[in-house]
Amino acid sequence: MMACRGAGCSGFAPVSQDTARFAMLALLILLYLLCGAAVFSALEQPKEKQAKARWMQRFEQFSQKHNLSRSDLENFLRHYEEASMAGVRVDGLKARWDFPGALYFVGTVVSTIGFGMTTPATVGGKIFLIFYGLIGCAATILFFNLFLERIITVLAFVLKSCHEVQHRRKGVLPHDGGQGPGDMRQRGEDGLAGWKPSVYCVMLILCVAAVIISCCASAMYSSMEGWGYLDSLYFCFVAFSTIGFGDMVSGQRTTYQSQTLYSLGNFFFILLGACCIYSLFNVISIVIKQVLNWLLKKLEIPCRHCPGRSLRPGRNAVVPGHFRTRVRNISIDTDAVNESETDGRRMSGEMISMRDFLAANKVNLAIMQKQLSETANGYPRPSGSANRHNEFSGGVGALGIMNNRLAETSVDR
Repeated sequence: MMACRGAGCSGFAPVSQDTARFAMLALLILLYLLCGAAVFSALEQPKEKQAKARWMQRFEQFSQKHNLSRSDLENFLRHYEEASMAGVRVDGLKARWDFPGALYFVGTVVSTIGFGMTTPATVGGKIFLIFYGLIGCAATILFFNLFLERIITVLAFVLKSCHEVQHRRKGVLPHDGGQGPGDMRQRGEDGLAGWKPSVYCVMLILCVAAVIISCCASAMYSSMEGWGYLDSLYFCFVAFSTIGFGDMVSGQRTTYQSQTLYSLGNFFFILLGACCIYSLFNVISIVIKQVLNWLLKKLEIPCRHCPGRSLRPGRNAVVPGHFRTRVRNISIDTDAVNESETDGRRMSGEMISMRDFLAANKVNLAIMQKQLSETANGYPRPSGSANRHNEFSGGVGALGIMNNRLAETSVDR
């Protein structure tokens, strides 16, 4: 650790909030893994032991009944395992490497689901998969991020409309949108300008959407695949979250009733469910970050050598508004907002305030939607004098965090 640079201090310099948050998250993830391992071991290990004992009993009975040596039977089973890896099954599933099967396979590759029931066996296929997956996975992650941008935009528009309706019911805004009392109208406009959608409302809406999609998809899978409804829900989460264990895979029978409709429904639900769960994961990560900030605030210990000094706030720390001291210089000519602390940059993981957005760009929410669309399609976006934009700026979620970091790095150079 670096020594404190304060006059007369012989202690150590406090770490930044970014570093402290990273260390705490790593520690909590490790603890989470240990707890998860303990729970799954307690739940699944007895079942594993029972299955192993039952298999050994059947193995001995079969070898004695057919007068086969143990080594011959084991060799035969190893040959079957090799055939199974190539897609051969006793129950006669559909072909794995015809064009529809290959299309299903590349879909699981680029979506990072990777069920594992189909894998390339040739050297050429394995080499091609490396380069194909590199580009395909990157493009799919970009698609998920652009989907998240549009979801956030739509939700922000809907929530802002509901917020305006509540203001009108309370009499803060005039019902006809015309001229009202000056003070009342000014207070209403200020309230709407500083309003931003609650991350908890967005998380709740995405959670409800994910539950509805999963329930509808589970009803289809339980009917078409013959699975139990709970097993279908389990498959939906594993597939939508791109975990993809491969123990249950949809669409693997040779024939189905209404084959075309089921294939389209399967594709639609997996695509929509994966996009929704990805968006939900990004919003939950913001909530986790807020919890980490709250824990750091509670555990904040000032330096015993430097009274009053504590954790140094990071440049991208997400801190509640009343803890941040901002110096705003709003130009009457340009309406640009200059912030001494953030240099015009938005805090990572924080939804932008409508007041800040309108002051910096002089546009309304409809223009914000248009700008998000232009950003996604590569068109230039207007910026205020204090906002820094370059080829790295823009995006939300994981893509936005990376872009903001690259933008800051390139500007600082």
